[in-house]
Amino acid sequence: MNIRPFLLTTALACTAFAGLAQASDTSTTSNAVPYQYGMPLHVAKVVSMTEPSTMQCKVITADMKYIDNTGKPEEISYRKMSDACNFQN
Repeated sequence: MNIRPFLLTTALACTAFAGLAQASDTSTTSNAVPYQYGMPLHVAKVVSMTEPSTMQCKVITADMKYIDNTGKPEEISYRKMSDACNFQN
């Protein structure tokens, strides 16, 4: 019995399965548009502001959901210093 085709098929199947598992992980993805300097923001009302919690003073990516002047909900991501920096001297 030739085992080489079986091993090749098994390796390809495992690779495809791992790729599908990574592709379906949507826990950290967001439809937020990254903010660029000078980008016009027409914010009528801020709905929420979220950021990852960290105990270290470092640059993080935060998200802001808002309603623009036309009433359309928007989401933008931006870089900022973490809140932990406020408590360090």
